Amino acid sequence: MAEPITEGPVALRTSPLSHLQERMGAAAVSGARGVTLAELLFVTMVNVRVDPASAAADRIGRTLGAPLPRRCGDTAASSLHTIMWLGPDEWLVLSRADAGAVTTQLRQALDGAPGSVVDVSANRTTLELSGPAAREVLEKGCPLDLHPRAFGPGRAVSTTVGPIAVLLWQLDDSPTYRLLPRSSFADYLARWLIDAMSEYGGPRVA
Repeated sequence: MAEPITEGPVALRTSPLSHLQERMGAAAVSGARGVTLAELLFVTMVNVRVDPASAAADRIGRTLGAPLPRRCGDTAASSLHTIMWLGPDEWLVLSRADAGAVTTQLRQALDGAPGSVVDVSANRTTLELSGPAAREVLEKGCPLDLHPRAFGPGRAVSTTVGPIAVLLWQLDDSPTYRLLPRSSFADYLARWLIDAMSEYGGPRVA
């Protein structure tokens, strides 16, 4: 994993939810109905558009260490990167590597073929919702069927939570979800989730 940048303009970045860190921490619930919420800071995100049947798509897949997913909801992963299907010819690459390096490598793999590779890291932020009650919290405002029979680890789709459009990705069976809203809507979504979590700190109502 790349070392954090501690000097220069990049070190001065402020996350979209820096002002809510304490509130998100205070909202955590432990126990059998536990749920936690946190922002993951400055995740590298690169948007890729290319014909999935092209040689360029194959080159991009080899560069990432995993083929581009072909179906809605599918993801693929390598040691550094996770690739999410956004559309028939569009993907979002999440990475633990430097955004500039990933963008450069993928543009080289595109090699002038029709398509685009764009660093969109500042376009979204990442919220992680985890714990036994996480699915119940999301079900208060997400129209998807999130039951394990329909949605499970490795699935990622565009949907809404409350009124906010997000890319929703399930990581594991805990369950742990990552929600990727546009940065300008992150405050509203975080406050919505904090409110939705609040009931789980008290006794279950029969």
